[in-house]
Amino acid sequence: MDPYDSDSSFDDEGDFTETGVLLGYAADEILEDTISHLGGTPTWLDDATPPPGEFAKCKVCNSPMLLLLELHGDLPDDFPDNERRLYIFACPRKPCNRKPGSIRALRATRKVKSEQPRGAKGQEEVEEIPTEAPSKEEEKTKNEAPKPDLGASLFGSSSLIGSVSANANPFSSGGAGASSNPFSSNSNPFAAPAPSPGLVAKPSTPASTTAAAAANTLSDSFADKVRVSSPPPPPAASSKTITPPEETSGPVTPWPADSDFPAPYPRFYLDAEYETLSRPSTPTIPDNVTIDNSEDTGGSGGADLKDAFESELDKAFMRFSTRLGHNPEQILRYQFRGNPLLYSHTDAIGKRLHEVLAHKPANAHIATTGGPSLSSRIPRCEYCGSERVFEFQLVPHAISVLEDGREGVGLGDAGMEWGTIMLAVCGRDCGPKEVGVVGYREEWAGVQWEEAAK
Repeated sequence: MDPYDSDSSFDDEGDFTETGVLLGYAADEILEDTISHLGGTPTWLDDATPPPGEFAKCKVCNSPMLLLLELHGDLPDDFPDNERRLYIFACPRKPCNRKPGSIRALRATRKVKSEQPRGAKGQEEVEEIPTEAPSKEEEKTKNEAPKPDLGASLFGSSSLIGSVSANANPFSSGGAGASSNPFSSNSNPFAAPAPSPGLVAKPSTPASTTAAAAANTLSDSFADKVRVSSPPPPPAASSKTITPPEETSGPVTPWPADSDFPAPYPRFYLDAEYETLSRPSTPTIPDNVTIDNSEDTGGSGGADLKDAFESELDKAFMRFSTRLGHNPEQILRYQFRGNPLLYSHTDAIGKRLHEVLAHKPANAHIATTGGPSLSSRIPRCEYCGSERVFEFQLVPHAISVLEDGREGVGLGDAGMEWGTIMLAVCGRDCGPKEVGVVGYREEWAGVQWEEAAK
């Protein structure tokens, strides 16, 4: 097993364990979050400011694409002053399948105004000069006075304080919905009971909200469920290579009208739970596979059969399938600044990333020295030059959900043929500096196609 195949290890007695990866599941009904969804049509941070129309077009045929995913991506621990949404679009036309530019990723960012922390410049403070030295009792009372709320000082914004606890690390297990999960809102994912042995297909619904969480009426983002604090973003690069859309002079191509798009995929809302893995069992050979071992005289039996079988398959695909098999209904794997799960090691992306991932520690948030980093193998942000970091990936069950009952919509559509779509975003979350201005950035969508696995 490669070190990045699991983020946790099993203890001596337990048959199940949780990892640091948050899994997304399709839901027919509206859950706590109404922003994040699979399929359907996109919504924007500001309805009056949609993205430039160029972002809607397939780079192969120049026609409008369909939305695969919209994700509520607020990260108050990393970017406390920013609202974020993430989008994945794909061209459904058969001639564009498997070609670069037929799947595109978009990030929307808007800076929000934070309240001034207590004691900040501009507030009137009156200092009283005592006429005499305080008594010992007064000094003791002064020393026992409550300390300022550090959480309110750091995350005092009225738009964010409902989703960020006083804990400076909103992703820690002590925070109640502090990270940002569009799939959950006021529920505390960390209060959910441990899954019962044997139930690994579909995680249970999160526990009921606490009284404190119930008072919060804001919708948390999907990333809010991430319980592990991520490292600080990398420093900004010195120059940019592309002018951001909001700074571009001249006319901008408008976003296409709804009638210009093909029929959208059905819309599903999203639920989320942390990944649960069961203890690995002894690999078995499928019933429809027969291996002739009539000449085997070594007596090694099952071990030789297993080695012969695995040698004929793409081991990366086997690991990918085995990992997803623990929770087969997952459509999304989320871990900001984490590690993707590769579909193949033999395609261009697999060759580029596997060398790094194979030497990463199981805990993706432990820094290592020496050797290339994952971000060094991903194209830098074209707008500010900063390194990009992994945020999430779509996995094949999303195709089954989206294409169910979609036959006969035309377009010569033979169905989606990707194995996984990985999204890497600017590590600085670059965007407009002015408060209230919405900015759009195209991000890196790393696509591994089905044909990569043999």
